[in-house]
Order: sequence, then structure tokens, then C-alpha cells
Amino acid sequence: MKRIMVSAERSYPVSIGCEWREEILPLIQGRARVAFVVSTSIRRHLASFAAPGILAHIFEIPDGELGKSATTLESLWESLGREGFTRSDIVVAIGGGATTDIAGFAAATWLRGIDWIAVPTTLAGMVDASVGGKTGMNSDFGKNLIGSFHSPSAVLIDLAWLTTLSDRDFAAGLAEVVKTGFIADEEILTNLAGKKIKDVRASLELTAELIARSLQVKSNVVSEDFKESFAREILNYGHTMGHAVELHSGFELRHGEAVAIGMIFIAELSVQLGIMSSELLALHRRILTDLGLPTTYAASAWPELFRLLALDKKSRGRALRFVALSAVGKTLRLEDVNEGDLKLAYERLSS
Repeated sequence: MKRIMVSAERSYPVSIGCEWREEILPLIQGRARVAFVVSTSIRRHLASFAAPGILAHIFEIPDGELGKSATTLESLWESLGREGFTRSDIVVAIGGGATTDIAGFAAATWLRGIDWIAVPTTLAGMVDASVGGKTGMNSDFGKNLIGSFHSPSAVLIDLAWLTTLSDRDFAAGLAEVVKTGFIADEEILTNLAGKKIKDVRASLELTAELIARSLQVKSNVVSEDFKESFAREILNYGHTMGHAVELHSGFELRHGEAVAIGMIFIAELSVQLGIMSSELLALHRRILTDLGLPTTYAASAWPELFRLLALDKKSRGRALRFVALSAVGKTLRLEDVNEGDLKLAYERLSS
């Protein structure tokens, strides 16, 4: 097992390769109540949970982005109130990134903040959503527009959960790993070069190495910049267009699939503006395609996508902002790009 420490408004450990049931017991000792917030697909893996002297409550929420709603949040608040949760009790989120996001937000807002622990069960949740302290929910106007910064007390990454994932979900999680490779750790790209999804899944050692490297990148960034000035914005590489695509698809696309498209978009735009080399753009396409991730989107979607781009959290006033690369590990901010350039870049990736 490997541990990485994240320093934010408080320091907390991320345990990679642990057995979550064993690891969680000392973390919840002394609590009167623990709320296990689990997604529907995970519920069957948690038939019961017993710890001496602790009242364990299991609250089931919808899978995926459907669970990141005001309805779910209100239900969690009512459940916590009904069961008498106090500031000394704790929430444990078990599920993908959507589950840890909404459960963390419930913990952040109940009694103005109680402790919570993340047990991510998807690769995307392991390398992205569960670490960094960003909790929240979606609205009709965009993804993750409502939320707060509230770090977990611990993150427990049990690699056994990965066996429950389809190749599609595993690949979607790898999109976030690829992102961290481009923004900060070229070794990740080297490790993935020429690999198909089956090659990565066949090697638990490689998977654990990719997770650890990706998390180290995120830990370094979050520890430097907890509340998202430009230092932390680099973690949103590919996300500006990615969030728009994800919302436009009605969440039919996985988050990582949308981010893959978003990375190709910003790489195309960067080449067009003379910032990035065509060779680096080709590397984006090669790695993402080899992993089975999408790199195109419907040409007809542009007008609606352009409207959705303005809802991105990095926007300031009417100015769109993008995280871009000039080289692997060298990030910069693009601001006030005109609509014509954006449309031309989109046309290069549209299908």
C-alpha cells in the first residue's frame, strides 16, 4: 500500500491499494454514527457494515450524474436530520465521482460542515473526484456550478473495485490520468504509449503506478492552490469544452470521454494559434484513440456548445478562459479567443 498526503485546508492521507473495510475501522472509531452514502450499483456490495459502538446507516442514491441533484441533496439532509447526526459524526461516500461529490457536499453543508471519508469505486473517482476537496452538484445551467470546498478526512483507494468496471468506464477514468500526464508528468504518457485498454487492465502494477502518479500530480497542485487560482486551474485541462460536451450529451457520455474530446479541442486550438506543435497534437490523438476514447463530436452541436462554454467556472465576465499547453508540462491560460477561432478548431474535430 502507498500513502500520499494532500495538504489543503487540512492535511489528509490517500491510501492506494488498501482494503477499505480494514482501513476504515480506526478512522470511524469514537463516532456515534456513520452515514454510508452509496450509489445504487454499489449498494449490493455493502449488504451490511458493523463496527462496535457505532450506528451505521446506509443511504442509497442514484448512480452517476443523476445523483448530483438538489433532490438527492435534500434527501441526504433529511436523512441526516432524521437520524440525529451531529458534528462529531461522519459521512462515508462509496461510489464513483458523482457519489463522492454529492456526499461530500452534503457533509460540507450539514451543520456547516462535518467530517467525511471518500471510498472511490471508479478509476475516475480514484484519480480525480475524491481528491482535492471540491464537492458539489449539477444544475440546469451547467455541471458543478453549485458546491463548496470541503476536504475529506481520508481517501481509501481499494483497487479491487476496478474489477467491477466495464472497459468503457475504465477508459473514461484513464482520460483523467492522461490529462495529468500532459500537464505535469511525462512518465505517465511514456507508460501509456502504444497501450490498449486491455494492456493496462492486465497489469495491476501498471494501474497502481498510473493512479499513484496521477494523484501525486493532483496532490502537488492542490497543496499549492486549494481554492483554484490559475495554479489549480491546470487540472481543468480539456474540461472547458469537456463539460460543455458532457452537458450537451445529456450525460450520455462519461465525464472522461467528454474530457478526451475537450483535450483534442484545446490541442487543435493551440496548434491553430501557433502555441502547440502538430506533433504534440498527434500524441494526444494517438494515446486517447489507443485507449478507445472518443476524439470527435457532432458538427451540428457547435452553436449550443458555444453557449454552454460561457457557463464554465473559469469564465470571467464575458471572457472565456482555457487551460492550454505549449509543451508537455508547460501550461498557460488562453483568454478572449474570438468565436471564429473557436469554431474553426471545433470543425477540425467534429464528425
